[in-house]
Amino acid sequence: MQYVVFSGLFIVSHIVAYMLAGAVTLQLFYKPLHGGKGALYGAFLRDTEDPAEKRRLGKVLIPTQVARGLLMSVVLYPVLGFMGGLSFGLQFAFLGGLMFVYTDLASAVPFSNTLEGIVYMRPQFIEKAFLKTQVESILYSVIMGLAGALFLF
Repeated sequence: MQYVVFSGLFIVSHIVAYMLAGAVTLQLFYKPLHGGKGALYGAFLRDTEDPAEKRRLGKVLIPTQVARGLLMSVVLYPVLGFMGGLSFGLQFAFLGGLMFVYTDLASAVPFSNTLEGIVYMRPQFIEKAFLKTQVESILYSVIMGLAGALFLF
């Protein structure tokens, strides 16, 4: 039962953090990267300004994030007991750092926000987007770190 509760809380925390970080950074940075004519990612990402795409996104976004949250929570099962014994600050630093490093910066996926992207992507993607995309990742990681320290451990 402990694992089910943990996964449920983790999923909710992930979705809230994901939506908040995404909403803030979409308005500040991402519109010219993701949607519309001439979007930086236009050659390989779906156009989020297209009405049909917005409808599809509305159907798949939450279920996909539930699956991501579940997968990330299951990986943490072996360290739950250990995490419960740490201070609030260490819990925050651990989960926030884990989310930033594993879901973003050190991800094996070459994209404009990862170290692999710096190696494999064309320079214009890194130059125009690396720092902008870090804002979302850091914001997400801070929210997840706080949620973890407050509710999960």
